[in-house]
Amino acid sequence: MKTIDIKIQYAVYDSIEELPIEVQELMKRAVDARRNAYAPYSHFKVGAALLLENGEVVIGSNQENASYPSGLCAERVAIYHAGAQFPNQKITQMAVTAASDHKTVMTPVPPCGACRQTIAEYEVGQQTPIEIYFMGETGKVIKSDSLKDLLPLIFDGSALS
Repeated sequence: MKTIDIKIQYAVYDSIEELPIEVQELMKRAVDARRNAYAPYSHFKVGAALLLENGEVVIGSNQENASYPSGLCAERVAIYHAGAQFPNQKITQMAVTAASDHKTVMTPVPPCGACRQTIAEYEVGQQTPIEIYFMGETGKVIKSDSLKDLLPLIFDGSALS
């Protein structure tokens, strides 16, 4: 038997104001997108903003449906929109923010498992890491240098060959 030791580091910012200016702007776009979330069932609104290598910013918000699981998370809405509108552009950064209608979310909320798998597909395909910043409604912001730091043992297309 062999043991694998996985070490992961994240940068933790005390607030959005500590982020580099360009990331603050990206997070503000995610906050704006969050306000457009359609979340009548969970009352949990998520916004995502992607920065593409050409400077374009693509946003997404979660879109729920009474017929679960027909809705989509904000991250996947943004990624699929980017893939459809800018198919040859790499995603360099992603900002994600979440809020609840029932309480103030102060803990950073990372992408869910399905979104992590979707981000993995794009990160592996573009062969460059995607920086991921995530926060709640307010408070700390966590930065991951790559999806591989959130999902270290990824499943990708190489397993299907």
